[in-house]
Amino acid sequence: MVTMPEGDTVWLAGRRLHDALAGRPLTHSDFRVPQLATTDLTGRVVHEVVSRGKHLLTRIDEDLTLHTHFRMDGTWHLYRPGDRWHGGPDWQVRVLLANADWQAVGYRLPVVELLARGDEAAAVGHLGPDILGADWDRDEAVRRVAGQPDRELGQALLDQRNLAGIGNLYKTEACFLAGLSPWTRVGAVPDVGAVIDVAVRLLTINRDHPWQTTTGVDRRGHQHWAFERSGKPCLRCRTPISLAEQGDPPYQRLAYWCRKCQPGPAPQPIRRPARPVGRTRYTP
Repeated sequence: MVTMPEGDTVWLAGRRLHDALAGRPLTHSDFRVPQLATTDLTGRVVHEVVSRGKHLLTRIDEDLTLHTHFRMDGTWHLYRPGDRWHGGPDWQVRVLLANADWQAVGYRLPVVELLARGDEAAAVGHLGPDILGADWDRDEAVRRVAGQPDRELGQALLDQRNLAGIGNLYKTEACFLAGLSPWTRVGAVPDVGAVIDVAVRLLTINRDHPWQTTTGVDRRGHQHWAFERSGKPCLRCRTPISLAEQGDPPYQRLAYWCRKCQPGPAPQPIRRPARPVGRTRYTP
């Protein structure tokens, strides 16, 4: 199964790219996407790299922004000059930005576009408050989610227009820790803000390292309460974790929950996905 990167993964990638590139002139650039194939940024200075939800904005000089998005399996790798690249075959490289000390290589990035700095809103302006952003606005995030009382909680949390950064992992774990089925209608949630606070806490404690744990345990099979643990005993009550698909075909996502710890509406569990999982509605 392919899992879309969560907001903390993108935040960490942005911080590492910023540390390697910011304040330094580019000695080489290579865009391997047709619309930018002739673009040369040599000599330009990277101002900063920031994440916005699951998007990365690499601001170059005062007028350009390189906008990239990982979607399902994109990634950025950093190498020293002369190091062997190992993020995949060369044909999967979409962009290279290099300075005297570092090479930043973007693999399998489905979104690679250069924008005028003033046009960033066209790429990310529709997003809700960014959980890991400096301008995180809890009240606005609560307002947006609570304003959809008939929507299933799991779906509302995944919608990047409500709040940016939550993926399937943190949706699953926030619902578990809140004791709510992902199919609970938002209007039936006693405290929407408390659920969002759980998600914020989980992303924040995981943003500084590449592994993700929601239980506080970094031992295989015990890192998460419910996510990707279908059929295994709940770490709290020993009830087998259930699995079902949530959302409308063909864009449904897998949902994991404990029927005892998370009472509420839920479909009949399945043993495995009814169709290959990984095709996801892209809510940028």
